[in-house]
Amino acid sequence: MRAVPVRHYGRWVSGVVVILLLASLVFAFSQGNIQWNAVSGTLFDRSVLTGAGRTLLISVLAMVLGVVLGVVLAVMRLSKNPVTSWVSWLYIWFFRGTPVYVQLLLWFNLALIFPILNIPFIYKDEMTDVMTPFMCALLGLGLNEAAYMAEICRAGIQSVDEGQTEASHALGMTQAKTMRRIVLPQALRVIIPPTGNEFINMLKTSSLVYAVTYNELLRSTSQIGSTSYAVMEMLFVASIWYIVMTSVFSVGQYYLERRYARGSQRSLPLTPLQRVKVNLASFSNRPSGGAQ
Repeated sequence: MRAVPVRHYGRWVSGVVVILLLASLVFAFSQGNIQWNAVSGTLFDRSVLTGAGRTLLISVLAMVLGVVLGVVLAVMRLSKNPVTSWVSWLYIWFFRGTPVYVQLLLWFNLALIFPILNIPFIYKDEMTDVMTPFMCALLGLGLNEAAYMAEICRAGIQSVDEGQTEASHALGMTQAKTMRRIVLPQALRVIIPPTGNEFINMLKTSSLVYAVTYNELLRSTSQIGSTSYAVMEMLFVASIWYIVMTSVFSVGQYYLERRYARGSQRSLPLTPLQRVKVNLASFSNRPSGGAQ
């Protein structure tokens, strides 16, 4: 008796339709007035690579600032002290309620309100010298990210069973030590996945620092486009580099999530490479005749 699989003609039809749509899109771009040699010729231009490096730098530093401050805000939000809890809520409310673009412009124009930065007995300088494009970009992105990381960390902390805290207190551990050595390590399993997503989003959001004249990837490619009149081609170059960076960090995020999932799953799912090996092995071991 031979088993005949059910044929799904709808899958073939939908697949053909999708392929035709993609082919028509590729054909349209191939026939457009696009100087593809300008794209390939400037993809590894020195100024483009420098801009990509600055994009990566500001994204990493802003994310570090956001994570550290987010953890602090999450702990303050969960504190029994009403003052610290209220201050944390107010911070999150403000920075989540205003666009990143507006926050960047506020930092960039801060000298209109405070011409001089004066910290008694410590530091004094003109605000225009303090608020450089790099500093505006770092504060604008990092402080905004802290508001979102605070909510992510709060959700991760609350996901840990309260019995863990009670047991650590029974052993004589302080509240701070319990949070540092018991709660936060277990909460990382919940915190890591959305944090990876936030960092990938940060790589793209960093293009907004164009407004504060920080010479990152988008500004570098735009400057080349304005002088060579290859505006669209330079936007393609910027898009390619953004896709490359987000793809690399997406792979890193996948394996990081896989590492922190070891304590919650009996058997981890196969990686894409392992799936390919299994499929190839099953294909090579498949008998030549049909099932009898």
